[in-house]
Amino acid sequence: MKETDVLIIGGSAAGMVAALTGKSSWPAKKFTLVKMQKDAMVPCGIPYIFGTLDNVNENIMPVDSMMEQAGVESITGRVTSLDTETKTAALESGEKIRYEKLVMATGSLPVKPSWLNGTNLKKVFVIPKDKSYLQKMNEEIRDCRKIVVVGAGFIGVELSDELKKNGREVTLVEKMPDILSAAFDKDLADRIEHFLEERGVKIMTGVGVKEIKGKDGAVHEVLLGNGDVLPADAVVLSMGYEPNTGLAREAGIPVDNKGFITVDEYMRTPVPGIFAVGDCAEKRDFVTRKKTPIMLASTACAEARIAGLNLYNLHVVKTFSGTIAIYSTAIGPHGFGTAGITEARAREEGFVVETGLFEGVDRHPGKLPDASKQVVKLVAARESGIIIGGGVIGGLSAGELTNLIGLAIENKMTAYNLLMSQIGTHPCLTASPAGYPLIKAAEMIVRKIRKNGK
Repeated sequence: MKETDVLIIGGSAAGMVAALTGKSSWPAKKFTLVKMQKDAMVPCGIPYIFGTLDNVNENIMPVDSMMEQAGVESITGRVTSLDTETKTAALESGEKIRYEKLVMATGSLPVKPSWLNGTNLKKVFVIPKDKSYLQKMNEEIRDCRKIVVVGAGFIGVELSDELKKNGREVTLVEKMPDILSAAFDKDLADRIEHFLEERGVKIMTGVGVKEIKGKDGAVHEVLLGNGDVLPADAVVLSMGYEPNTGLAREAGIPVDNKGFITVDEYMRTPVPGIFAVGDCAEKRDFVTRKKTPIMLASTACAEARIAGLNLYNLHVVKTFSGTIAIYSTAIGPHGFGTAGITEARAREEGFVVETGLFEGVDRHPGKLPDASKQVVKLVAARESGIIIGGGVIGGLSAGELTNLIGLAIENKMTAYNLLMSQIGTHPCLTASPAGYPLIKAAEMIVRKIRKNGK
């Protein structure tokens, strides 16, 4: 029987970071990482396999070499069972590993709804983090001319844009009234929808898919809930992900009613010596403190660092305070991102809020050749002025501006703090100091708070 001090199950972002942080923090301990596949996908790069990259091998994380350099043993295989009493893991190969500490980083699996007829037809795809599946999918979808993408979250939006690059007819179907509705308020979502339509993607919102119909065993058309029929050579289901926690359930590690492994703020499960990080672990929203199904590689890595630092004791007294849900992506030259909660969600949760929306340019003067229009929206609690959400639409600098909003939320900064912030600017790099978007949006919020008597 093989023995190790720390066993990590899962070789994607969360597992890798847990192993690297853990080994750095506890160098005398032996670390072993078990992963299902030799090559791990860059999770957020998967949509680009079907357009910009056009090759699965261009979207690989070098897990083995990274682990070797860090002094972590890396094994390709599948863990079939766990015995939490004897602290042993059994692999499909028949090998067993005894551990002191265990980190579950088993990730998530794409949703393939049982209620939807036709999901087993040929050329109906989901988007797993599986190299061989994605390679086969890319080969099979290459000659398809009419593609229906179901679900307009970030992956659905990115995938639609990538598939359209090869001249295909792409239709994006979303049952909610707007695309990206969980991340953006309508005033920003409408602008993003316009970008996608400009690039040739047909968007149908407010309608769901009723059935996927086939002909000779392959997909032929998609029947929508309103009776419309969309001809299709291929269908991609981008309807979310669910935690991959079957192994944990079978081992008696507690999971919640949504299937996520129960953890505390140090990512410890109720079973002593066992941690869980990434998509398989339960999350709480940083703002509302409620459970949330958010799955992000950035959140997974933050959790993994907390677990790795605190495997043997509270080496660093820093808890995971909840996910801020920081997203960013791009459609052509347009970047956009969001952090925290939307205005609509804030009002649903009972917050009394004020918002500021500022439109400017991300360079100064605005006639510089790479200048882009920039829109920033901030959401703040009226009573305290604390920033609880925000969104950015602009050029490719939007991602880092979104991260700044995330930092403001995490540090409980107020609109007053942002208004008084010192910033560095340069014509070729940033917006004007007289019209810096975060500060101007904060100024609008302060004005509204004062108007309302605060």
